Amino acid sequence: MNQGTPKTRKRGMGFISALTLIFIVLKLTGYISWPWMWVLSPVWVSISLIAVAFAAILVVGRIAKGKW
Repeated sequence: MNQGTPKTRKRGMGFISALTLIFIVLKLTGYISWPWMWVLSPVWVSISLIAVAFAAILVVGRIAKGKW
């Protein structure tokens, strides 16, 4: 292997993806009668948490630099 070649790890399906897939299968097979908003909630909750964390980092960074 060449020294300059970066290593990449192949990873499987993550927890959020697996949970979303399980909810979709359960919804389509009729085992749960949740609205689609809740079936897809692992995706939008994850995106929301990432957005909140990013915004918090930006605010703390601006305060630390004295820009506010």
